[in-house]
Amino acid sequence: MAKTAGVSLASASYALNGTGSLGEATRDHILQVADKLGYRQNLSARAMRTGKTGALGLVLPDLTNPFFPTLAQSVIQTARQRSYSVFVTDTEGSEELEIASIRLLVEHGVDGIVWFPVGDRNTAGTLLSGVPTVVIDRTIPGFESIQADYAGGGRLAAEHLVQAGHTSIGIISGPTDVLSMRQRCDAAASYIQQHGKLAYRVVNAFSTDLEPKVKEAIRSRAATAVFVGADLIALGVMQYAQSIKLKVPAQLSVIGFDDVPWAQMTSPALTTIDMPLGEMAAEAVAALLRRTDEQADLRRKIVFDTALVQRGSVQRPAKR
Repeated sequence: MAKTAGVSLASASYALNGTGSLGEATRDHILQVADKLGYRQNLSARAMRTGKTGALGLVLPDLTNPFFPTLAQSVIQTARQRSYSVFVTDTEGSEELEIASIRLLVEHGVDGIVWFPVGDRNTAGTLLSGVPTVVIDRTIPGFESIQADYAGGGRLAAEHLVQAGHTSIGIISGPTDVLSMRQRCDAAASYIQQHGKLAYRVVNAFSTDLEPKVKEAIRSRAATAVFVGADLIALGVMQYAQSIKLKVPAQLSVIGFDDVPWAQMTSPALTTIDMPLGEMAAEAVAALLRRTDEQADLRRKIVFDTALVQRGSVQRPAKR
């Protein structure tokens, strides 16, 4: 292949592996020749030669939640730009499947793992010893982590509801065993209590199916607005409110957290707090490759800002 392209073996290797010092025009020429010849890398041979497979692992807790396919796509696109492929695994919210998934990725020799754990617990134990790993969203001691400003996002949500004129506000939290969920809901509760009344605070699974206590809180009409700790739950809240003839936002304003793609497709469209998933994914891959390339032993925490996304599910409360 190098002979056909009219370059040295070293230059061909640099182009195919995305390494070395090579001009863009030369790299493009080599890759075009390789494509015409139908050249395919032998990953096993590459791994034996370089000690790397060119593959990363991505461990996610629930691909039925629209938040995670969006994150997966961002990670895959970023990795592809760096000439890496990505093996994606869904642990279905199970710590047992999480352990099995991580073990499988390690056994297949991935160069590193981007891990969105089920909870804030190191279920992997020593499985990840020596395997570059970056954690997204969760807080697990000993791992570099990529997070958003969850507390700041919770305050933004509460502030938006208060500025819209709401004085009696409820909170519907996701599972409270997750620190990032507690941070966003605690910050929202603190702001609400400083500027009005916290009508209720209840907990729901990461699901559109609502728990009886959540339904009871909504039916009580004790709040004119509600902050929901995750968009997936917020979609369930809006659906249930409308099923009991409680108009959103005329009778109940709803604000979520995450800005999943479905948030724009509801009627009304969901006002929410945006987490910059593309930037977080890009940084997760970059941080992982820094660890694989430099063998760095970093324990950093990188925090991204959140932002309010105003749509149609929040308005001023009706006069009673």
